[in-house]
This record gives sequence, C-alpha cells and structure tokens, in this order.
Amino acid sequence: MKVFHGAVEGAISEQRGATFSGVVWADPVMPTTDGVTINNVSFNPGARTFWHYHEQGQMLYVTAGSGWICLEGSEPQVIRQGDTVWIGPNERHWHGANTRNFMVHTATSIGKTVWQEAVADVDYLRSAD
Repeated sequence: MKVFHGAVEGAISEQRGATFSGVVWADPVMPTTDGVTINNVSFNPGARTFWHYHEQGQMLYVTAGSGWICLEGSEPQVIRQGDTVWIGPNERHWHGANTRNFMVHTATSIGKTVWQEAVADVDYLRSAD
C-alpha cells in the first residue's frame, strides 16, 4: 500500500506543449506507480491533446468545464463536469476543451502512452458543429 497526500510532494505545475495544442497545464497527483500515472490537466478554450493511445487504457473524470473526446473513426462527444470516460487499451483518441470553455479533468493512464500527430484544426472545429 502507498499513500499519496494531495499532489506529488515537491511537484510543480507543468505547462504541456510537445503533445498538446493550445495552453494546457498538468499537475501530478501520483507519480507513475506500477504502470499507473494520475494527473489533473487544465485545458484553456481550444486546447487539446494530440492523437494518442494508452497501452492498457485511460480513465478521465471531468472536474470542471466542458470539452470533447473523440475516438478515431467516430464523431467527437461532449464531456462536461461530473462525466467519467473510459478509453480502452490501444484506442486512438484525443480530448480537450471546447472552443468557448475551459476544461479540467483527472486523467488516470495505465501503461505506456503513445503520442502521435496533432489533431488538425479542421477535425477539431468539426466538433463545434
């Protein structure tokens, strides 16, 4: 058993950039332990992840605001405060804020994350329709 009090001790908020579009901040909740990583992630309006997948899946719990989640080959779906999303192992997807609101979620990622290319603006803005 391990107990983690609040955020990771000594950890600082990190502005994400290499695998995100727009302004995104992450705060570690738990250091990677037994292949599990937990972060609180804040997306400014219009910000989103690149396409990616998780070796053993990912759970998102939206704590504030609203945004979109999109699996490859599917239409984006609205997610908002209080929603929980399970993305299965190796399901290619992206997620982020919508164009008008911020979004904050707690992301629990299991296994390796494989980052890919940016979500094209035309595909992201298709969500706004």
